[in-house]
Amino acid sequence: MRTGFLAVALLLGGCAATPPPAAVSDLAPTGVSVDLARELARRLGVPVRLIVYDAAGKVVEAGRTGAWDIAFVALDPARAAEIAQSPPYVQIEGAYLVRSGSPLKSNDEVDRKGNRVVVGRNSAYDLYLTRTFKQAEIARAPTSPAVVDLFLKDNYEVAAGVKQQLEADARRVSGVRLLPGRFMVINQAMASQRVTDTRGAAGARYVRDFVEEMKASGFVAQALERHKVQGAAVAPLGL
Repeated sequence: MRTGFLAVALLLGGCAATPPPAAVSDLAPTGVSVDLARELARRLGVPVRLIVYDAAGKVVEAGRTGAWDIAFVALDPARAAEIAQSPPYVQIEGAYLVRSGSPLKSNDEVDRKGNRVVVGRNSAYDLYLTRTFKQAEIARAPTSPAVVDLFLKDNYEVAAGVKQQLEADARRVSGVRLLPGRFMVINQAMASQRVTDTRGAAGARYVRDFVEEMKASGFVAQALERHKVQGAAVAPLGL
């Protein structure tokens, strides 16, 4: 019988590059996802252990082996077969970054023949763009924080990712700019193990209700303010 659950905390944006282990050790104990994990653990009366992955795809892969009990990943239809997903608790914008001299001026111009777009492998925007692109090609970096470096190194036309991450990269390197607006909204959610005929339904239902309560009570809004999270908003109730 289990005596606790494992929580997965994802670091989303704001980092110029993949953080060193010491930075992860310093930063992982804080954040909206961690606050939610700790509150859920408190209510269940179990201890919590935080595991940090540097790519969303690795979280889903780890779930297949039972490496975690609760995870924090973006909602996507492709993940529904692998994990049970709650309603979103926050919404984050996905944006494009190009070189300063690029002829691209708007998001609508990206999906054109000859444009190669770098994304983090198996990220929410990788899954989304894979479904929606008709002409542009997709190149995949191993992690989201590595996207802009690969974009610059291999002279790709566009980098795609979480707006905050790209804004941080634009401050880190010269000669780049973000296209105005956003190309998608990333709905960040809690996840539990996949529901089967024999297990998982009660737990998934509890997590869904928990997320809705945390939004309605102001818990998520207070966590965003407390941690000074920029570029994210509380997801609407019932979404």
